[in-house]
Amino acid sequence: LVTTRMNRILRIDTENLIAEVEPGVVTEQLQLAVEKLGLFYPPDPASLKFSTLGGNVAENAGGPRCVKYGVTRDFVMGLELVLPTGEIIRTGGETYKAVVGYDMTRLLCGSEGTLGVITKIIFKLLPLPDAKKTMLTIFDSIDGAAKAVSTIIGNKIIPTTLEFMDYATLQCVERRFNLGIPAEGRAVLLIEVDGDRDLIEKQATRIQELIKPLGLVQFRAAKDAAESEELWRVRRLVSPSLRDINPTKYNEDIVVPRSKVPDVIRAIEKIQQKYDIPIVNFGHAGDGNIHVNIMIDKDIPGMDEKAHEAIREVFQAALDLNGTMSGEHGVGLSKAPYIELELSPQQIGAMKAIKSALDPNNIMNPGKMFPWEEK
Repeated sequence: LVTTRMNRILRIDTENLIAEVEPGVVTEQLQLAVEKLGLFYPPDPASLKFSTLGGNVAENAGGPRCVKYGVTRDFVMGLELVLPTGEIIRTGGETYKAVVGYDMTRLLCGSEGTLGVITKIIFKLLPLPDAKKTMLTIFDSIDGAAKAVSTIIGNKIIPTTLEFMDYATLQCVERRFNLGIPAEGRAVLLIEVDGDRDLIEKQATRIQELIKPLGLVQFRAAKDAAESEELWRVRRLVSPSLRDINPTKYNEDIVVPRSKVPDVIRAIEKIQQKYDIPIVNFGHAGDGNIHVNIMIDKDIPGMDEKAHEAIREVFQAALDLNGTMSGEHGVGLSKAPYIELELSPQQIGAMKAIKSALDPNNIMNPGKMFPWEEK
């Protein structure tokens, strides 16, 4: 079942700041359409140029701007859905307040296609920010970079993005692209603020003052859109650089409390040493969401098996720090075998009860979340 041909933006309501779309609309298509009207749809998954909004809702997709604006679920006001049994239901609506009955809309966001087929979505929109300011900051330690995150937010500045890259990531990018990253650099934060033009200039100055004592090696602030793109280039070059390590990548997306980022990175370093497998970490430090990239060569006997053992330990390390196994990618097939690490039998039982009630014949995306289910 594919809904990509259901790709119409049905309406954009500039008075009530909502948009109604079909599920096959590409994420960037909606963003560009509303920006022409001075409006803003913030969720920005890395796949925004080709991912569909229906898929974003089913996955509860995130992205770099989540630290300030939240994930897809925070912008979904209502849904039209075809249930597995054939009935059409509507959840939520066009009002910002609605407390009649269970909140089915939030339940369906992130359900990964296991509870029904989304046919229409009503999104909340925001006014488009006047301007944005991008800063590339390099630190001499992972602890300094992590402390910078909590220091910035603790001083009542909520950046649009706080992207993190560890030392292994920096080495990959520098080896291939020779960007001139200082040798003493051990971690990068790519910081962006948006809003009133005068305010963001003051915020950029204040951010530099706050993080300077934390082992700051380099601070670069973009003066215009072209310089902003150049600073973002460091982050965008990460993925193509990883292939220089090994051909196959297992990309996990654990989340820990912001203050625990150094702890989980150190735990991952120990796992890397234990299994002798390269692991590269980057992601959204503002909300503690770290993309753990386990790089392997499947042609090397036993390496794939070791990688899966390492993945289990990475998940457990996040859980031991009061985190979660996934902040954006969801469960699907790959994480289903590990779900019992995080969820109790009672939680899983409640989820199964919901699944059975809405999909008694298990026809919607079978095998996801509950791979041990027979029917």
